[in-house]
Amino acid sequence: MAHLKRLVKLHLKRHYHKKFWKLGAVVFFFIIFLILMQREVSVQFSKEESRMERNMKNKNKMFDLMIEAVNNIKDAMPKMQIGAPVRQNIDAGERPCLQGYYTAAELKPVLDRPPQDSNAPGASGKAFKTTNLSAEEQKEKERGEAKHCFNAFASDRISLHRDLGPDTRPPECIEQKFKRCPPLPTTSVIIVFHNEAWSTLLRTVHSVLYSSPAILLKEIILVDDASVDGECFYGWLEPLLARIAENYTAVVSPDIASIDLNTFEFNKPSPYGSNHNRGNFDWSLSFGWETLPDHEKQRRKDETYPIKTPTFAGGLFSISKDYFEYIGTYDEEMEIWGGENIEMSFRVWQCGGQLEIMPCSVVGHVFRSKSPHTFPKGTQVIARNQVRLAEVWMDEYKEIFYRRNTDAAKIVKQKSFGDLSKRFEIKHRLQCKNFTWYLNNIYPEVYVPDLNPVISGYIKSVGQPLCLDVGENNQGGKPLILYTCHGLGGNQYFEYSAQHEIRHNIQKELCLHAAQGVVQLKACVYKGHKTVAAGEQIWEIQKDQLLYNPFFKMCLSASGEHPSLVSCNPSDSLQKWIFNQND
Repeated sequence: MAHLKRLVKLHLKRHYHKKFWKLGAVVFFFIIFLILMQREVSVQFSKEESRMERNMKNKNKMFDLMIEAVNNIKDAMPKMQIGAPVRQNIDAGERPCLQGYYTAAELKPVLDRPPQDSNAPGASGKAFKTTNLSAEEQKEKERGEAKHCFNAFASDRISLHRDLGPDTRPPECIEQKFKRCPPLPTTSVIIVFHNEAWSTLLRTVHSVLYSSPAILLKEIILVDDASVDGECFYGWLEPLLARIAENYTAVVSPDIASIDLNTFEFNKPSPYGSNHNRGNFDWSLSFGWETLPDHEKQRRKDETYPIKTPTFAGGLFSISKDYFEYIGTYDEEMEIWGGENIEMSFRVWQCGGQLEIMPCSVVGHVFRSKSPHTFPKGTQVIARNQVRLAEVWMDEYKEIFYRRNTDAAKIVKQKSFGDLSKRFEIKHRLQCKNFTWYLNNIYPEVYVPDLNPVISGYIKSVGQPLCLDVGENNQGGKPLILYTCHGLGGNQYFEYSAQHEIRHNIQKELCLHAAQGVVQLKACVYKGHKTVAAGEQIWEIQKDQLLYNPFFKMCLSASGEHPSLVSCNPSDSLQKWIFNQND
């Protein structure tokens, strides 16, 4: 170490010796220069006074040379201090984002959840069963159910701060990291409610605060308009925002878990993943759920991958504010409720965006069995909303919907659906694709009914004033009934297809299925895409008005409570049927 110090000292000595040697040489030559100049000036002055003016100029010149020499000496002096570096300021908009991933500390929620009582009602998302109630408590429970269509009595007794137990999402969701670049955007959480039970509303707000990172949650906005009852699971926000940061045109929804409307038990996600659902639509333009097709399952490598969905429920989703405005927000002339989610689904896909479900984002929702809200203008307001979306986005396929909804058909005939010019302007501005493209590329699995079916309407018995009716809540597997003809479609709407099926296809594709005895309604075997109709579902309309099934070689009869197959008899009026158009 001592040897190293000596080397450093010797180096510094040599360095400064060399500097001062150069400085001394400059000063020496400068002094000699001054002496010679002064001597020359003195001799010249004694000989010729007439040259005084020229000598003054020489003196001025000499002075300038002296100043320049002094400046050179100053520049040659060694610098004994180091100045601070000058940093160039970068505008906030041009500032690069940090590399790496967000830490758990950076994603700390807005509020820390208070200590939990494991024995409290509904603790850890468990069921709270309200049994053995007093007479007064039972009345309170019944009043809450009548007003809100869920067990408000139970909700009021569950803590606003309850947690949901351990994080049971798949490991890849729990361990998922989020890049700082591009940064996760901040978000406003908008909660829409109307005549809501305060306990469910406040629990929703607290749930957001306990599960949303403070650096990402900008604000919570409450809008008194409709209704939402939910709780957020761990890590619900980050996957949604990360997808939007990655793809500006993605409209993303969480995986919606059910909260039991009676016990408020939270149906937690499975660590092994689950059989996810995606959104669909039927030809009455109602939203529904379906399991993922095989090609979508194969496309996703793990639970962090988004699920592409043809439609979305519309009540729980995240979207870039700029993109929401770019694609036309909502149709402002739709009223009350209904149809807005299907309209936005078609518009997003057809205009270049995409709808996705993020399985690592889980939000619970209370699914009611019926709506607690009334419609001041009646349910026709829903049909009007649906007509507006059909007219703009469905092209010629809108006729399939109109045949199934007589209210919608009347609205079209009366042209009482309002001005659509702004919506068509959006479609033109964004150069949106047509509905055929949507069916072929986004939802090729859907069965498309005949655009021009052979016959459609209700099927009336000649022998008695009754019509074929699917009955209440018949989703397949039940026999048909005979009911008074009303001409309003719905349960009495049937189509005679090009494959010779008799289809009831408003919500599901169901067919008259022949059997020995009572005829049932079952899922249609023919689904397009290289499939064929089953023999039990093929019917021939004969000239004598008989409905003949060639598989059993028998005819449909209205002789009993339920339509059934009997041996064909052209003289039996109960075997004769007439197709009529709906009113």
